[in-house]
Amino acid sequence: MKEGQNMSEPRQHYFHSQRLKLSYWTWGDPSNPPLILIHGGLDHSRAWDNVANNLKKDFFVVACDLRGHGDSDHAIGSHYGILDHVLDLITLIDLLGGSAFVVSHSFGGSISLLAGGLFPDRFKGIVSIEGAGPWIRTEEHVLPERIRQWAERTKKIEGQDYRVYPTVEAARDRIQEVHPKFSESLATHLARWGTNAIAGGYVWKFDPWVNSRHMMFCLRLEEVKKIWLEITCPVLHLCGDESTFDSDKVNGRSVNDYFAHSQTITIDNAGHWLHHDQLESTLEVVKMFLSDF
Repeated sequence: MKEGQNMSEPRQHYFHSQRLKLSYWTWGDPSNPPLILIHGGLDHSRAWDNVANNLKKDFFVVACDLRGHGDSDHAIGSHYGILDHVLDLITLIDLLGGSAFVVSHSFGGSISLLAGGLFPDRFKGIVSIEGAGPWIRTEEHVLPERIRQWAERTKKIEGQDYRVYPTVEAARDRIQEVHPKFSESLATHLARWGTNAIAGGYVWKFDPWVNSRHMMFCLRLEEVKKIWLEITCPVLHLCGDESTFDSDKVNGRSVNDYFAHSQTITIDNAGHWLHHDQLESTLEVVKMFLSDF
């Protein structure tokens, strides 16, 4: 474990997984039970600051940057399949003592649920915020077709240039354009921690190649069902009533039908980003879930 230069809270650390140097930030007392916060695609660990500050009294809170995101290394060769992320997560959990609670969002939720079924002894409880289903294949795809689709998308990404914003404020404005519910202060925080300064302006920290991650390596629904049923810890699914992701269902059925020990709660007046749209309501149900342990 390598500690970063910033000694005030939160503190930045690094670990290595599959030859990549990956970043994480910590809040609270290391003697408390570890709780890992996992962001979604194209996001970063510091998006969890408000959540971490509200949980650090009772937990040693760890917010990680997924490979290709935030301050973590980019994967040469665009190795961003979900199983790569699963192994990164298990490596971090082992570094923290071998088991942990997890609160995760979107693609981070998909990672935690898959890891929870593959390595059930590592998880004490999982909160998945809008994290079930979007990467699962619910229909048959012939392998040659899938490979061609992946190749076409990857070649398209290869020809793209980074979008350069003249200022952090311009990046903030882009965030608010996409997420009009986000306050100016939240969008500024996300832009500050989500960009790197280069000659001529600022670019997002995430690797554009992460967008190729799903094309070849999505699992079939029947495979995912078997994995999810291996999860032994309690699972809480959180959904936003204004979200377009329909993450309370998988292939038309309640997401709870696919798990042995799970419940679903819908947060009012929230979209896909529950912990930003309705922070207090989200924290209330998360704390209630965690208080049962």
